Amino acid sequence: MVLGAESTQAQLQRILHSKAFRTSEIHRNLLSYLAERSLSGTADSLKEYTVGLDVFAKPDSYDPRQESTVRMHMARLRQKLSEYYRTEGVDDPIVVDLPKGGFKLIFEQREVRPDPIPGQSAASGKRWGYKEIALVAGLVLALGLAAYFGTRLWQVQRSSFQPAQAWTPELKQLWDPIVSSKRPLIVCLSSPAAGSNEAGTATGAVLLGQFLGMVHKKDVLVTSSDQIAAPEVAMGNVVFLGPIVGNRQMQAMSADRPFVLEPEGIRNVNPMPGEPALFADKLPRDRQDTEESYALISRVPGLFGNGEVLYLSGNRISSITGEVQAFTDAAFAKTLISKMKKADGSVPRYYQLVLKVRSMDTMPIEVTYVLHRELQIQNQSAQLVK
Repeated sequence: MVLGAESTQAQLQRILHSKAFRTSEIHRNLLSYLAERSLSGTADSLKEYTVGLDVFAKPDSYDPRQESTVRMHMARLRQKLSEYYRTEGVDDPIVVDLPKGGFKLIFEQREVRPDPIPGQSAASGKRWGYKEIALVAGLVLALGLAAYFGTRLWQVQRSSFQPAQAWTPELKQLWDPIVSSKRPLIVCLSSPAAGSNEAGTATGAVLLGQFLGMVHKKDVLVTSSDQIAAPEVAMGNVVFLGPIVGNRQMQAMSADRPFVLEPEGIRNVNPMPGEPALFADKLPRDRQDTEESYALISRVPGLFGNGEVLYLSGNRISSITGEVQAFTDAAFAKTLISKMKKADGSVPRYYQLVLKVRSMDTMPIEVTYVLHRELQIQNQSAQLVK
């Protein structure tokens, strides 16, 4: 269906005046520029250099190979469009998309969803979508947590990651037996009293909820670190989001590890040649700069050796969000498995993994593997495998 100029311009104005774009002049300018070039039929000839000069006022000496400004803001623009269509624009008649690898905007008429057949359940034979999973997650979090989490749930961003469409072999290696065993799964959120970053923890919880819905994991209990007790930890598998300060059981299971989360970043207790002693978080100087933070993923045996515990921790909103995105993404799981695979082809069961997260406005735009250590558990203390 060919869209008229009037309808496409009206849609652009809705987006430009939305909450998602209202506070970001640079992304309004970038969207307007790309829309003009796309509608005039000249977007296919655009180059990164040209966009740098026209939108960001770069000098003629600008070299895209040495400076990632355009790529960074293009990624952020895609995030903002995604945010808009998940919130204010969920019912808009026209969808504006910006495919990766180019500068051309795509304008498409939204499909009209057929009305449900009278008497037929809307959920019959239907997989959970984002709204259903977010609703369930919100209801569970409401049991004592929604008061401070709820106001930030709408900020969930998926960046360049997409929810896994299949239970891939790599995801299975990362998550077995945490989600595949018959043991109940406890999702434990670090409480504000423990010094957690509530927005990042809440966002990570919703993203994790999406993933658990995809793998159809049942028997999931959501609780906070100041409420979970030793019997619960011993009876189930645990996924812990956020800092572990304030919970003795979790602290005991994470003691004496090669990597430790500190307020400034991740401490490398026994650095090997060429490794830094601290992977320090780098905060942005202003809102247009990128932030670099580090995330720590630890997989260890549960209390008294029963079950499995997976820690997903970090100091920043972006680090917690980014590691959950990455660890539940099929493509990134494939990368991690290739990095962690041992000479005999197996993957460590217990390990610590450091990831680097680049973000803008607290939203991840790139997550990369840094390094990992295999853990060998002996008498409930982890020793570094040489």
